[in-house]
Amino acid sequence: MGHPMLAAMVAAGLPARGYDIAEKDSNLPITTSPTEAADGITTLISVVRDDQQTDDVLFGRGNFTTSPTLRTIVISSTLSPKYVRSLRKRVPAHINLVDAPMSGAVIAAQEARLSFMLGGDDATLDTLQPLFDAMGAHQHRMGPFGNGAQAKVLNNLLAAGSTAMTRLVMEWAQQANLDEDKLLHLIETSSGQNWLASGWNSIEFAQHGYEEDNSIGILVKDINAALDAMPDDADTALPEAVREVILKLRPVASSL
Repeated sequence: MGHPMLAAMVAAGLPARGYDIAEKDSNLPITTSPTEAADGITTLISVVRDDQQTDDVLFGRGNFTTSPTLRTIVISSTLSPKYVRSLRKRVPAHINLVDAPMSGAVIAAQEARLSFMLGGDDATLDTLQPLFDAMGAHQHRMGPFGNGAQAKVLNNLLAAGSTAMTRLVMEWAQQANLDEDKLLHLIETSSGQNWLASGWNSIEFAQHGYEEDNSIGILVKDINAALDAMPDDADTALPEAVREVILKLRPVASSL
């Protein structure tokens, strides 16, 4: 996700550069040196997998929170809202914090039409608006810091449910010898319409099986993040059942 997001900012003429722990074969300005990445940095957008990697960026090998020029950190990973809100006590007070998880998968990042769910004060978000405009088509201001993460895990809980059911429907359709393209067109124009079915042939992970380190695995992580922030009296039976279905997903077999 970070690579096309960086590409969108560079294409918009913004003075952006990337940092990754692994070498990238790219024409974009990306470094593997945290020291080089932190030099003169004013805004950091973190797009990593989970809270452990976020800790590594902020306080570990990246240690960006010690940069003397840093003024704003934007957390764009999908993480537990509890973890996100806990960062306020760990990050120096002079650094503004914004949570800005996004939706749309890699295809939306490549086409600069991500949907951002934003948490933070309006003044800081106003300053960051050119960045979000460059990377996305929709920005939803959800309230104070942490609300963006809360909204995102709830959104992804819905996406997980539709993913599980869409995969089941497509498997049953194949077994019933239904024409896949005709069925997808029907779903798109009928009451079963959903994001995964609409992106069946474009979302990069739509037909993948579960692996801990792939995008289906990330969806399981997102369910766990939502459960971590559940209300005290919540009924978790349905999200837990969805998680079990997704954990059992296998790659879709091609129909001939």
